[in-house]
Amino acid sequence: MELLKEFLSENKNSDIFAIAQYIDTHIAANWQTLIQKNIDKLVDVFNRAGDMAYGMYLGWLFLPVHKQLKEAGLRPKPRFPGDFNISREWGTKEETDQQRWMWSTIESTEGELLGTIVTITFHDHTQFRVPQKPQIIALTETSKEAVVEALSHRCADFKNALEFKIEYEEYLRSLESQG
Repeated sequence: MELLKEFLSENKNSDIFAIAQYIDTHIAANWQTLIQKNIDKLVDVFNRAGDMAYGMYLGWLFLPVHKQLKEAGLRPKPRFPGDFNISREWGTKEETDQQRWMWSTIESTEGELLGTIVTITFHDHTQFRVPQKPQIIALTETSKEAVVEALSHRCADFKNALEFKIEYEEYLRSLESQG
């Protein structure tokens, strides 16, 4: 993996779009290999704990990126792929073709906000399966409200999906009303 500091200096650009390109290149080179090397463990975790297997997978996928960001004097807030509670998900009724959008703001060690990296993870709720490469979107927006607005303009499904925290609260209320 090329060092992020070198990549940014070669591109003469340390903006959020160059950082996103670096992350996307890392994902393209590693997303399938990581699954193949760890499929037994990922399937076992999925069978015992469901979607937590995707969190484990993404943690492994982004670990080298976190190291490179730190060496380049950059911090994602929160850690990649982002805050699950404010993420949004949608997909098929069968839940076999889902996507979850999460994001992290990138900050320099001096506290300068550079932008936001959005991670789109494609997944299946019926078995452990990542049907396509996670996608990366770079945004210059940094506040939660501005990020949500930008993503809502980009994708109607995102706009219409609820934050996980709100979706889960509604789900719990529906269980209470049934009982």
